[in-house]
Amino acid sequence: MNKITSLEEVSSFLKDGMTIMAGGFMGVGTPQELISAILKADVKNITLIANDTAFVETGVGPLITNKRVKKVIASHIGTNPETGRQMIAGEVEVELVPQGTLAERVRAGGAGLGGVLTPTGVGTVAEEGKEKLMVDGREYLLEKPLRAEVALLKAYKADKAGNLVYHRSARNFNPLMALAADTVIVQVEQLVEIGEIDPDEVMTPGILIDKIIVNGGYVS
Repeated sequence: MNKITSLEEVSSFLKDGMTIMAGGFMGVGTPQELISAILKADVKNITLIANDTAFVETGVGPLITNKRVKKVIASHIGTNPETGRQMIAGEVEVELVPQGTLAERVRAGGAGLGGVLTPTGVGTVAEEGKEKLMVDGREYLLEKPLRAEVALLKAYKADKAGNLVYHRSARNFNPLMALAADTVIVQVEQLVEIGEIDPDEVMTPGILIDKIIVNGGYVS
């Protein structure tokens, strides 16, 4: 199966109203070309799952700035003032989730679990509307799993089977999100032949990857 594709093909796959996960931490490890493809395809009403909304002009920030997002599920939005402005104006819905809880909800979605129990947020506004359970005399919130139709990843290197290597902290949420989406698309800086990546270096196995974009668009 040839996983190498073009930005044009990716753009035709994206649809209004999709739930999209995007890797990255304040723009580091975010697939910027794939974000640009969403903008070019004029995809709207996205539910965006990401650690944060980065900055106005970087990371996933342009999706907010250009009003392509109807709901954000993230751990913080403070670095992008446009997200806060739109939230206050009622133009975008924001669900704030503690960072560790966000990671575990994505992990639960990838593992097929019904959710995770966490004490984080008990007694705060984070517990509003959530089920609470008592375990061994301690209260926990039931946090439900997160999944998406599409996960957009950024990796440093891939082979043609889709085995991925990330570059240091740019790994962040990318490996988790590779597990929790129906279709996984990765933007990579380097593409090598199968067998050129030492198996011990593989951080995301190729079986999880559906489509590969090499920086700059298309490589046959």
